[in-house]
Amino acid sequence: MSTKKRASKTAAAGEPTHGTARHGVALPVGGNDPMLLRKAVNTLAIVPKSARITTLGRKTYNVLLYQAQDQGLENTVFKAPLESIISGLDFDSNDHALIKKHLRAMVSTTVEWQSPTTGEGSSWHVSGLLAHATLSKEAGQIWVEWSYAVNLKQELLEPTVFARIRLEVISQLRSHASVALYEICTRYKDIGQTARQAWRWWVPVLSGNPMTEKSAKLEYRIFKRDTLKPALAEINTITDIEVDLVEHKRGRTVDELQFRIQPKRQAALALTRQAAPVDLGLIAKAQRLGVGDEVAEAMAQDFGEDALRSGLESLERRLGTTFPEPLRDPVRYLRALMPSEAARATKRAEQQAAQDAAREDLQSPANREAQQKRRARWVAEWTRRQHEKCSADIEALSQAAQQELEEGLLTALRERNAHPSIIKRLATSGWQHPMVRHEMLKYFGKATYGDQWDTPTAEQLLSVAAELGESEGP
Repeated sequence: MSTKKRASKTAAAGEPTHGTARHGVALPVGGNDPMLLRKAVNTLAIVPKSARITTLGRKTYNVLLYQAQDQGLENTVFKAPLESIISGLDFDSNDHALIKKHLRAMVSTTVEWQSPTTGEGSSWHVSGLLAHATLSKEAGQIWVEWSYAVNLKQELLEPTVFARIRLEVISQLRSHASVALYEICTRYKDIGQTARQAWRWWVPVLSGNPMTEKSAKLEYRIFKRDTLKPALAEINTITDIEVDLVEHKRGRTVDELQFRIQPKRQAALALTRQAAPVDLGLIAKAQRLGVGDEVAEAMAQDFGEDALRSGLESLERRLGTTFPEPLRDPVRYLRALMPSEAARATKRAEQQAAQDAAREDLQSPANREAQQKRRARWVAEWTRRQHEKCSADIEALSQAAQQELEEGLLTALRERNAHPSIIKRLATSGWQHPMVRHEMLKYFGKATYGDQWDTPTAEQLLSVAAELGESEGP
């Protein structure tokens, strides 16, 4: 449907030019922008009941919903080329199994549809994300067909109370928690805050996981550390809003949460004329390297797509060599590579890194010097941890493999005319001697992980910064 036709149809249906909110507060949302997904308020805080909703699954669902809104309410079944919804796959290969799995999950996953604000939505529903999905091949092109539950179709395609979601922003968020929280906060950004809800209410809404006996025992400090902080860090770095966590206590215990929101002053994001397809290429690549799709998706959600991408590149290089010995367990190796702290980036650290370039010209010399000192401290800490990990990997090798490494390093040192004392210590005391250890780490690290093994990526550096903060330290 053309932009003009969609705008006319929407106006004819009586869509308000403002969103609505509690207490009759009017929310200006501008005109009918065909590049925004209008997501019904009842679909923002969905609670999974039967299975986990993955980050990729939620993003894919948003693209399908965008396509369906563009095709119009008069349709009962919606259809689009698969490549406009999913990218990064070989559509003529076994990747079809991965596509079918995601569509199957959207049909079979039971969810409760509810508003983030009690009483705001007009009704409560329980259903699957999709009513049906079909894949077919026509004239050499793969098409996907889908539909929605009859009782939800009107609300999904022509919502009266909704959030306006920029899918190009959603596509950059890495975890289900950040996607879900961004969608909710976008709905209430003109009010300035979300409603208060019990902190356990937020657990399935943000995690995308059904409540279980294990999650029922979850401690708030763990939920805050592993879910809330990373989500806030991503939102405040990447999106057009800034979000702060507000904790409400009963006595000394955190009882309820809400989020304070304000628009971010920044240049308008470049918009595409169509919703960008969701990239499943990383998951398909992981499968080809011997990592199951569920494991890969969990890693993408826990550590971020950028971390998974670099980890898979390292895994691919490692599988291509038998040095120092053949790789026996790709999954274990990939887990070791994924930076466990990547999901713990905080708001201040990611804001600092994301805005460095833009602010540098405006900073005083003193501020720039302080920033450089902080960055140097973060780099030093990341490097220390990377060296410790590399050392642990060497120690995990058999004695025979370690001896072979020492012999290889000894040859390399002699070829480059290293200092005789280093060569002597390696020959007499082994690689763990303080004078030799650094040489062994460089030798093993470069051969095993790649040339950039001890150079942190921006995301890895942010993870350390999140822990250390912005102070210069002692």
